[in-house]
Amino acid sequence: MLKKLFMAAALVAVCIPTNAQLLVQEYKSPGEANPISPCVFCADPTAIDYNGRVYVYGSNDNQQYIKNGKTGGNGYGDIKSIVVFSTDDMVNWTFHGTIDVGKLCSTWGWRFAASWAPSAVWRTNAEGEDEFFLYFANSGGSVGVLKASSPIGPWKSPLTKPMIDGDTPGVKPCNWIFDPGAVVDENGTGWIGFGGGDPLSTGSSLWPGNSRMAKLSSSMTSLDGSAVNMPAPYMFEASELNIMDGRFVYTYNTSWSDRNDWSSYTGNNNQPAPSTCSMCYMVSDTPLVPESWEYRGEYVPNEGNFGMGWGNNHTHLQKFKGNYYLFYHSTILEQKMKNGGAMDSEASGYRSIGVDLATVNESTQTINKMTLTTTGVSPICGLNPYVLQQAETMATSGGISYEDFSNVKKNTKISTLGNDASENMQVRMQTGSWTMLRHVDFGTKGASSFMLRAKGEGTVEIRIGRKGAKSAATFNISSTDMADYTVEVDPTRFDGEKNIYIAVTSGTEVYLDAWQATEASENAIHEVESSKAIKTQNYDLSGRRIPDTHQHHGIVIEQYTDEKGVKHSRKRR
Repeated sequence: MLKKLFMAAALVAVCIPTNAQLLVQEYKSPGEANPISPCVFCADPTAIDYNGRVYVYGSNDNQQYIKNGKTGGNGYGDIKSIVVFSTDDMVNWTFHGTIDVGKLCSTWGWRFAASWAPSAVWRTNAEGEDEFFLYFANSGGSVGVLKASSPIGPWKSPLTKPMIDGDTPGVKPCNWIFDPGAVVDENGTGWIGFGGGDPLSTGSSLWPGNSRMAKLSSSMTSLDGSAVNMPAPYMFEASELNIMDGRFVYTYNTSWSDRNDWSSYTGNNNQPAPSTCSMCYMVSDTPLVPESWEYRGEYVPNEGNFGMGWGNNHTHLQKFKGNYYLFYHSTILEQKMKNGGAMDSEASGYRSIGVDLATVNESTQTINKMTLTTTGVSPICGLNPYVLQQAETMATSGGISYEDFSNVKKNTKISTLGNDASENMQVRMQTGSWTMLRHVDFGTKGASSFMLRAKGEGTVEIRIGRKGAKSAATFNISSTDMADYTVEVDPTRFDGEKNIYIAVTSGTEVYLDAWQATEASENAIHEVESSKAIKTQNYDLSGRRIPDTHQHHGIVIEQYTDEKGVKHSRKRR
């Protein structure tokens, strides 16, 4: 009995905060799912469903923001990389870094200009290998393609020039050869839509003449035959493709032209004229037959980025675990940062990706009209704390930045994220910085301990429920290399579903790599222990040591010795 009372007292003592440090302001509310990133500007989303996760790719507006000195308008010309995020619960997103398209396409020479509006697909080839393709707008003049064997790379350019340009059969005349939207059908055949711009000299507001559709070759890196001109009314940009119940669904963004000639369109399907700069869709069984396309109307009106200013849009419909989700972009994060004084008032046009649940009838290929929200989607499952979770997985945050620890340049204020989306990411934090995760499911037994992989000098607290809560676990970080720090915690506090905050409450710079909880055993009594660093060493599957500075893709064997001198080994990605 005395032992139980002593342990209970110790558990209470560890929860009393030694530092009532206030945490910095967030610009994405902890109760909202949009935008998906609380600190990285990104736009023009595309997505794939792979192995139980949704991977989202987008134009890296953040690159332009940094290039502009965090002020001025987004001119898009310096966007030469693509961002990558993923999730399995739709609210906690893992940032995988950026794909340096400019570097990958350096062999193009003058032909490479920028990387906008990606479109991602994957397939299993004849050899049984999974292949991933990422098509992108090379500014407004051509379409490029990247290829990889995993959703996060390593990526490469299979060509030494753009895949589609003005010399590609069936393309001319087309004002903007950009904004690709690709899909793979049930037979493994690829298809791609692209194009956009103001009406051609032979076109009109109703029929601009800039929409193209094409079949991809078996390599997925060239066209099989000529592109055809699609009859998409008021088409301006943002092509995307889906297949529903065997039929092709083409979505696009309309122009700002007046709608005076709508009544002359005999194929309007009794739909009203779409609002300017809205998202519309069409359906076909035979995509290369222009007259087969049936106009279905508007599904996302131009909401002025939630009533906070002018803006176009670019959407992607993604089916995941039985539901359809609509990915899109807005300037809501920019507006909130400006309102909070965290962003220069002259900065403009820096977009953020959001997601809302879509109502889709696959059998009739019907997309219900949507209203975009900041609340966004609800979690579809709890986050599992008993597997290794990357520190760059979060629902929202304040005061953090990301680095690829295998590619950090010294003596520069801006770290580089490297050639490929990476598993070697870390989160850089200072006093007051924090990350937050929603619906962490500790189960009925609860957690008995927390491991935090970190380096630097400072104090890190785990807080439950709200960012101003008292510490439920405190880590004293003091190491120059990444090390595992472990503290025992009260399972009765870490049970059920919880929102948790990981906060730096003192210190100069702390870097977080990962964390993991240990599930309590039945009727266990856990003594509270102070955190101690555990140095880890990594090896590849052949047994060769992997240096800390080396970027390694695939499975890693991680070895460490605990405080009692017992050696441990585990595999991780």
